[in-house]
Amino acid sequence: MKALVVQSLDKYSVEEVTLDPPQAGEVKIKMAATGVCHSDLSVINGTLPLPLPLVVGHEGAGVVEEVGPGVIGIEKGDHVVLSFVPVCGECFHCNQKEPQFCRVGAPNGRMLDGTARVKQDGNDLGVMQFLGCMAEYAVVPAISCVKIAKDIPLDKAALVGCGVMTGVGAAINTAGVTPGSTVAVYGCGGVGLSIIQGARLAGADRIIALDLADNKLEMARSFGATDVVNTSKDNGPMACKELTDGHGVDYAFEAVGIPQLMLETNASARRGGNVIIVGVGKLTDQVPFNALMLSMEGKRVMGSFYGDTNPQHDFPMLLSLYQRGKLNLDDMVTNTYSISEAPQAIEDMIKGVNARGVILY
Repeated sequence: MKALVVQSLDKYSVEEVTLDPPQAGEVKIKMAATGVCHSDLSVINGTLPLPLPLVVGHEGAGVVEEVGPGVIGIEKGDHVVLSFVPVCGECFHCNQKEPQFCRVGAPNGRMLDGTARVKQDGNDLGVMQFLGCMAEYAVVPAISCVKIAKDIPLDKAALVGCGVMTGVGAAINTAGVTPGSTVAVYGCGGVGLSIIQGARLAGADRIIALDLADNKLEMARSFGATDVVNTSKDNGPMACKELTDGHGVDYAFEAVGIPQLMLETNASARRGGNVIIVGVGKLTDQVPFNALMLSMEGKRVMGSFYGDTNPQHDFPMLLSLYQRGKLNLDDMVTNTYSISEAPQAIEDMIKGVNARGVILY
């Protein structure tokens, strides 16, 4: 099969690899669609340090082709969205109702049993987040699969596996945006646009989108932003305060992963407001919050990982919203690619061309 393989840092290409059959607790998926996410780039450039070489791809949907021993509840022919966090339902975090932190296995490029299914020239290849689904097929843990209705377009369903869930979940699950509130979103890529949609679904009265690119801000308006600020021309925190009678917003989200932007996000929130960090920064980065003002301003600064999702509940819920016209997934897909064009899809993501590029098989 063809797959996008990262051989070393910043070196990636579409290559021929082989795939072993699923083992106990695993299923083989014929991929239908894979979203091209900034986290894939983070593996390529080393921001997310995973052992190389490996196959990237963690936002996908497809059809079950083969089921390994011991799998219950998933059958050949089922349509599924993949979760990049396998959820065991039994560990400490699952029992704490925090399945997004499930500890069933460390993301080290191998399957849950520590072995590999993808090979090239007789050598093992790793996969990203137990999936490696930027490929024509993927063998994945059954507990990474969420079964969905067969009438949902798989190219749209794939987006729920990461970007849309991360953004909508940050607004609804993590922050708990309330009706009538004010919201600021720094960064209007796929995740930022999904935060905007989540804030709109939650009933926010004013949603301020902030980005450097006018085309991203135009998209933000179409997804529910009431105001836009081009931060290459205007000061973001000052603009947020001007739009909220000098107070700042109730909820400020950072969706890029840049320390300076995290500080600006914090400065945009009102006293007693909420600061939600969604973007993934570098392991070596630090954010120097003012030690006095952390207490004096009384803001709640929180991280949001994977939208605090429970995949088995939240994925179908988001897709139900989509089917009822309340969640816009159609316009999120601004370009599609073949697997052979995957390197171009990565380059387009780096350039900020798309809300979301999707690889179709």
